[in-house]
Amino acid sequence: MAQTVSLPRRPLGQTGLEVTPLCIGCSVLGSMPETFGYAVAEEQALSTIRAIFESPINFLDTAAAYGDGESERRLGIVLREYGGLPEGIVLSTKADRNLHTGEFTGPQMRRSIERSLGLLGLQQLQLVYLHDPEHITFEEAMAPGGPVEVLQQYRNEGLIAHLGIAGGPIELMSRFVETGLFEVALSHNRYTLLNTEADSFWDLCLKRGVAAINGAPYGSGMLAKGPSAYPRYLYLYADADPLLVMRARQIEALCQRYAIPLAATALQFSLRDERITSTIVGMSRPERIAETIALAQYAIPEAFWAEFSTLAERWEPISPG
Repeated sequence: MAQTVSLPRRPLGQTGLEVTPLCIGCSVLGSMPETFGYAVAEEQALSTIRAIFESPINFLDTAAAYGDGESERRLGIVLREYGGLPEGIVLSTKADRNLHTGEFTGPQMRRSIERSLGLLGLQQLQLVYLHDPEHITFEEAMAPGGPVEVLQQYRNEGLIAHLGIAGGPIELMSRFVETGLFEVALSHNRYTLLNTEADSFWDLCLKRGVAAINGAPYGSGMLAKGPSAYPRYLYLYADADPLLVMRARQIEALCQRYAIPLAATALQFSLRDERITSTIVGMSRPERIAETIALAQYAIPEAFWAEFSTLAERWEPISPG
């Protein structure tokens, strides 16, 4: 295993915060068996969070929607043990629609933020993303009294320090980044070994000075566990398109030829992109921290990347929409 003494820190865009290139995703810590296929007991989650706070990774990501507040509640338990956010830790959360009614309005953003503050036990949220805005239109999100304006008001009041945008469709996400209102942008499952739909989006973020965060580098697990063990991909963790499974098998065979873990190449594909500030990896057990750092530091020869590029050039583009 690689030594886990330290990790570099990078400026998080223009926020003034500095984060590690690895960010720990806390969705699974909210215990979402309907999404991930397994539950996570509370004590296991709390032990993992404590281990994260003592690890070299200083960046964590959660959301109001993860476990419908359960991820934030569990984080809040440990935060209270520490007497607040540990020094140097950066914690982001997301303002969400009502999961039961689908309401995605300005008033719902208020309820989401107030609940997050209460569950986390914090006086201020460092970074809040507008989450999954594809559930409404851009115009509805930007309307007077709408979700974006409400989040801006919370920032002006000091209850939110920085605003971000986190969602799926690249064209919609680009419209939000172009407004100049967001300091951080999070795209998930759009930039992996199998699909690089977000490539132009990273260019836009770089141009606009917006920190770029890449989520789900393992393609929902297929690029970590392997296509035979876990042939699932994309947003609903459904069975993957056979073409994507074929691509994954080709990459897996290339990794085997170089004696490289598939997961290491999937993770480093994101980490080695200089446009991306941090890459989110979900973790549900304390030992996953050291394992992930080891994957991030695994020596991969440039010859592998050259062969992979040649392989990928022969693929027809696939857009998940």
